[in-house]
Amino acid sequence: MTELARHTEHASPLIIPVEGMSCASCVARVEKAAAKVPGVAASAVNFATESLTVEPQAGFSAPELAEAIRKAGYEPKAESTMVALAKPLDERQGKRLQAALAAMPGFLSTELEAGRAEITVEAFGRDLRRRVIALLKAEGLTLAGPKPVHGEGAGAHHAHHEHAASEDHAGHSHHDEDAGVLRRDLTIAAILTLPLFVLEMGGHLYAPFHHWLMGAVDTQWLYLGYFALATAVIFGPGFRFLKTGIPALLRGHPEMNALVAIGVLSAYAYSTVTTFTPQLLPEAARFVYFEAATVIVTLILTGRLLEARARGRTGAAIRRLIGLQAKTARVERDGETLDLPADEVEIGDILVVRPGERIAVDGTVIDGASNIDESMISGEPLPVAKQAGSPVIGGTINGTGSFRFRAEKVGADTMLSQIIRLVEQAQGAKLPIQAVVDRVTAWFVPAVMAVAALTFGVWLLVGPEPVLPHALVAAVAVLIIACPCAMGLATPTSIMVGTGRAADLGVLFRKGAALQELQAVRLVVLDKTGTVTKGRPDLTDIRLADGFDEASVLSAIAAVEARSEHPVAEAIVSAVAARGLSVPQATDVQASAGYGIEAVVDGQRVAVGADRFMQKLGLSVEPFAAEAERLGDEGKTPLYAAIDGKLAAILAVADPLKPTSREAIARLKAMGLTVAMVTGDNARTAHAIARQVGIDQVVAEVLPAGKVEALRALKEKTGNVAFVGDGINDAPALAEADIGIAIGTGTDVAIESADVVLSSGDLSAAVDAIAVSRATMTNIRQNLFWAFGYNVALIPLAAGALYPAFGIQLSPMIGAGAMALSSVFVLTNALRLRTMDLQGERA
Repeated sequence: MTELARHTEHASPLIIPVEGMSCASCVARVEKAAAKVPGVAASAVNFATESLTVEPQAGFSAPELAEAIRKAGYEPKAESTMVALAKPLDERQGKRLQAALAAMPGFLSTELEAGRAEITVEAFGRDLRRRVIALLKAEGLTLAGPKPVHGEGAGAHHAHHEHAASEDHAGHSHHDEDAGVLRRDLTIAAILTLPLFVLEMGGHLYAPFHHWLMGAVDTQWLYLGYFALATAVIFGPGFRFLKTGIPALLRGHPEMNALVAIGVLSAYAYSTVTTFTPQLLPEAARFVYFEAATVIVTLILTGRLLEARARGRTGAAIRRLIGLQAKTARVERDGETLDLPADEVEIGDILVVRPGERIAVDGTVIDGASNIDESMISGEPLPVAKQAGSPVIGGTINGTGSFRFRAEKVGADTMLSQIIRLVEQAQGAKLPIQAVVDRVTAWFVPAVMAVAALTFGVWLLVGPEPVLPHALVAAVAVLIIACPCAMGLATPTSIMVGTGRAADLGVLFRKGAALQELQAVRLVVLDKTGTVTKGRPDLTDIRLADGFDEASVLSAIAAVEARSEHPVAEAIVSAVAARGLSVPQATDVQASAGYGIEAVVDGQRVAVGADRFMQKLGLSVEPFAAEAERLGDEGKTPLYAAIDGKLAAILAVADPLKPTSREAIARLKAMGLTVAMVTGDNARTAHAIARQVGIDQVVAEVLPAGKVEALRALKEKTGNVAFVGDGINDAPALAEADIGIAIGTGTDVAIESADVVLSSGDLSAAVDAIAVSRATMTNIRQNLFWAFGYNVALIPLAAGALYPAFGIQLSPMIGAGAMALSSVFVLTNALRLRTMDLQGERA
C-alpha cells in the first residue's frame, strides 16, 4: 500500500479528550467555547469518545483554548512527556528552548530550569515525545543516550519508557478507568440504598410489614435513619451530579447533571423539611421521598456504568490499532546496537529485526530475508516474503527469519499511524444527520426544565390532595426521565463502531460525511486496470505446436524477452522464473519496432512477436487461428514464437482479473446497485473483461476528462455515483463522483482525491464500504427513533398525562431506570455493528 501520510484533510488537527461532558447538551457548549478562541478554524465534539477536535490556524494558542474549555465548565486533558538531556541546560539554552517549545503546535506548558537536565512538556496532540525530541535536536541539544544491548533481555532497562510508548493507548482507555470508579461508587450507593428502599417501599407493597415497622420504630427515628442514609448516598456517590450540575445551572447552561441534581435535591430537601421542621408543611403533605432520591442516584449510576463499559467497547478498533505499534526497536548507531523506544527511532536508522518481533517503523530491507505477516494492512492471511529491497511496514510481525532494514518513515508518518489518524477522524466526524440532533439537544435541557416548572405549577393549582407532594413528584419525574444522552449518543456511537468495523475490513473513510453519503449511492462505476484487474501483465496461456517441449520453448522465449524492456517481456520473464526454469543467455539480438524481437539462444534462432512479425518472417499463424480468436475475445494479447524458422507456440499476455473481482461485482448487484466500467483501454479488451465479471455497461477508450463526462452522463440516468479507481488518470473522476473510492495500492494522487481508501487493494472492500455505510445509517436511524420516541412518549407520562383518566402517576424511580436504560439501549444497538453480517446488507 502507498503511504497515507499526506492524505489527511488538514495537516494536524488536534484531538483533545475533555472530561466532564455528561450529556449531549454539553457538546454545543464545548464546541461554541472552542470556536470563539482566536486561531481555531473549526471545532467538533464527539460525545461518544468525549473528545474535541480543533483545526488550528494562524494565531492559535493552546493555553487560550484550554482556558476557554475550563470556563465552560469542562476539563481538557493534555499529554505530558519527560525527556532527559546528556548535560544540564545553561541559562541561554533554557531561554531559547522555552521560546522554541512555546511555538510548538498544541503547547501548553513546560518545566525546565537552568542547571537541570530534565525537561517536562505538556501539550495537546499526538506523538508528543517525538515532537519534543525533534525540537531538542534542532536546538543542538543531545539526549541522554541509552546503553548498548547485552543479551536477549537487554530491553528490560528501558521499562521506564513504557509509559511514553503507551501514551496514545492510555488516551483511548479512560472509559476503563471510569468504569472502575463507577463500579466502586455504585456498590456504595446500592449498599446504602437497599435498607432504605426495603423499609420504605416494603411498607407500600406489604401492609403488615408497614404496621409492624410503625410499631417497632418511632417514625421520627425512622426518618432520621432515612436522612442519614440518603445524605451519605447523595453527597457521596451522587456528589458527581451536584458538583457538575449546580455550577452549570448557575452559569445559565444547564445540562443532564443539572436535571438530576435538581430532581434529587428537590426530593431530598422536601423530605428533610418533613423530617426536621414538619410544622412548615400541612399535615396532609408530610411525606418523605428519601428512597426516591437515593434510588434515582443508584439507577443513574448503574446506567453510567453500563454506558462506560459499552463506550469502552465502541473504541475497540482504535485501541486494537494502537496495540499493533511496537514499543521498542533494536537500532544500530555509531557501531553499537541499542534498544530504543520506538518513538526515538530516526529516519535513516538501521534496525535489526529478529524472529517473531514486531516491526517498529516503515522502511526498506537492506540485507537478510524473512516472511512477514501483513494481514493487518492487506487482510491477506499468507505471510509475504521479504528480501533486500522489499518494503516493510511498522506494526507487522516478522516470521522465522531475521533481517536489517533502513527506517524511512517514523512517528506520525508511518502507515499505521496514518491509518489510526484516518480512523480517528472518521470516528470524530459530524455527519449531516447529526446537525439536526445537535440543534435539538442544544435547547432540550432548558425546555425540560420549563416543562418541569410548568408541571409543578399546574398540579399545584389543580392537583389532588395532598397537592404539594403530588406536584413535586410529577416535576421531579419530568426532570429525571428526560435524557438527551441517548440523543447525543445515537449518531457518534454508531459512527465509532461502524468506522472501526470498516477499518477491520480494510476500509478507511477519509471524509466523515462519506459514511452517510455512500449509502445513497445507486451506481458504482469501476476503472478497469488496477481495480477490476491486477494492473500488471501476466503470462496467462501457452499452446505448443507439435514436436515442441514447453519447458525448453519457455526458456528460449524468456532468454529473448530478457533483452527487451517492454512490460510484456517483463511479464514473460517473471512467469518463466516463477516456474523455476533456467533462462539462458541470448546473443545477436535484433528488435523490430512494432513487430517483435529475435535472437540466438543455444545455437537456435528464436523469434517472438505479433502475427505480423511471423508473416514478415514468412511463417503462417493459421494453425493457431482458432486459439488466437478465443484469446482475443477474452481480452488477451496473443503472441507467437518461432524456433529455427518453425512456428513453435502461441502464448497470451494479459492483465488478469483480481481473484475477488467477479464475486465483488456479484455482491454489488445483489445489493440492488448498478455496476458500470469506464476505462481508457481499448473497447475489445474492456468488453471482454466486462463479460467475464458480469458488467453490462462499458465506456471504453476515454481520456481522464472523458471519464468525468461519462460519470456525469451516467449520474443523470441513475442517480448518486461512486467511482472506484487507482491511477493518476482516475483522480478527476474520483473528485467528480459523489463518493470517490481509491484502491490503496494505487497512486498517491488517486488516494488524495478520494473520500474512501481501500487499504487492502481488494475490490471486495468497496462492497464492504457500501455495506458498512448502509448498516451504520440504519443503526443511526434506529437509535434516533428510540431516543426521540422515548422522550416524546415518557415526558408527558411523567408530567401526569394519565393521572386524570387512570389515576396513574409515574414514579421518579421508574423515570431514573428508564433514563439509564435508554442510553444503554442506544449503545448496545450500536455495538451490534461489530458483529453484523455485512454480506446480508441489501438495498
